Amino acid sequence: MADTLRRLTNTSSFSVLQDKLESWHKDYHVISCDQNLNRCCELIELTAKIQGQLFAILNLTAAEGGHYAGVDTLKTRLLPWLGTCFSMARPTVSDDTSLQLIQDSVEKDRKIRELSASHENDMQKLETQLCSTQLQLESVRAELLDAQKDLDETKSKSATNLLATEDEIFQLKADLRSAQEQVEMYKRKLETLDDYERQIRLLRDEVSYLNTEKVMLQERLVRSRSPSPLSRHSRSSSPGRSESPTRAQLTNSSRHARLVSRFSDLYVVERLDAQALLRHYIPDLEMVQRIIFIAVVESFKTAKLAYRQFRLRVRKTLSTSHFGPESLEDAAVDYIVRNLDLYDVQASINDVISAMNVNPRISFPPEVDFVLISSLIRETCKVAFAMQTLDPPLDLAFASDGELYNDIKYRRSYDSEFTAPLVMYHVWPALMEKNTVIVKGEAVTRSGALWSRSRSRSRSISPVRSRSLSPTHSLVTRKAYLGGFGH
Repeated sequence: MADTLRRLTNTSSFSVLQDKLESWHKDYHVISCDQNLNRCCELIELTAKIQGQLFAILNLTAAEGGHYAGVDTLKTRLLPWLGTCFSMARPTVSDDTSLQLIQDSVEKDRKIRELSASHENDMQKLETQLCSTQLQLESVRAELLDAQKDLDETKSKSATNLLATEDEIFQLKADLRSAQEQVEMYKRKLETLDDYERQIRLLRDEVSYLNTEKVMLQERLVRSRSPSPLSRHSRSSSPGRSESPTRAQLTNSSRHARLVSRFSDLYVVERLDAQALLRHYIPDLEMVQRIIFIAVVESFKTAKLAYRQFRLRVRKTLSTSHFGPESLEDAAVDYIVRNLDLYDVQASINDVISAMNVNPRISFPPEVDFVLISSLIRETCKVAFAMQTLDPPLDLAFASDGELYNDIKYRRSYDSEFTAPLVMYHVWPALMEKNTVIVKGEAVTRSGALWSRSRSRSRSISPVRSRSLSPTHSLVTRKAYLGGFGH
């Protein structure tokens, strides 16, 4: 039996039967009627062969079981199936088969009755649930109607409250505007108060200096009224420089703090104003920042040169009429501190613009001029000129594109590559007092800074700019120049 079953398994008869059925189903509407009948007969023959093999296996299996093994299975499954399948072929049915069929029919009727009873129970349960659901739905509808009524009442109340709230909002807006106006007024008063405090500090410095000068004059008066040999000896042996401080020396620390603060304000206020103005004409932010940095550096150079020339003129003027305990140099510096308004700032602005026009590291559109940033140049020149009167004077740190980044002198800009060791270009210079950094500058660090620098030099960005400008150019620069003076 096992060999017969293995042969049937190896032949894969059912797989072949399934393949033939699928092939016939695909070609049913394509082939002719005779071909369809042939296909059907072929499948019947194949089914009969498979059934013959299965009946042979059934026979062998029953023989292996003996006389009594498998009898119940044959009675309950095989014989009823054979009676059902061959009832039309045989004119009569055996008694055993008829009895089995009756039993099956009774069993099926019993199952049908049970199913019908369970179905009726389920229907009753569903009807009960449906009634309860309908009752719940009615209660929910009633609650919904009540909620709708409450909502309508709330809407009517809200409309009334909304009108009152709008009036309150208008009143609050009016109060807010008045409060903002008061804040602006207080801000103006506060700015005026700050100006008063600044003037008070200056007046206090003046008073301190005048008191010191008064004491010094009183001492000189006392010495002049008592010309003893000892005093004459001390006067003749005293050096040319007096120990009494001048006004410049007395106000050195306060002027130092004020100028350092003003330099920081240049970075925060004037630099950003100039940058916003240049961005209207130059879309490249790097070029705008280069222009501002070079303008600041050139302003310091020009202001230092102007200070040296101004100091020489003052010394030459004071040398003929100078007398007193302080030296000629101290008197010249003191005179410059008192008369900073005599500094010719406009000449320095013109020199800075001329130097920038021939600088090959920056470029500028032909329809405008560097006079657009004259406000920044003017304020930087004033600060740089005043810084030269300090002891020691303040100056900018040396800066060069492609230099090694120094964290002591500079801070990186927000768009820098924080791992790059070299400076691509500078945004703002560092302020130095001898070898000490007073205010940090700002630099942009990028990878390949040396290569970018050499490439920018080889391109020769901007040649010497011509001063012969078009009428439109002259009008634009004239308006910017007058606007700078207005500030």
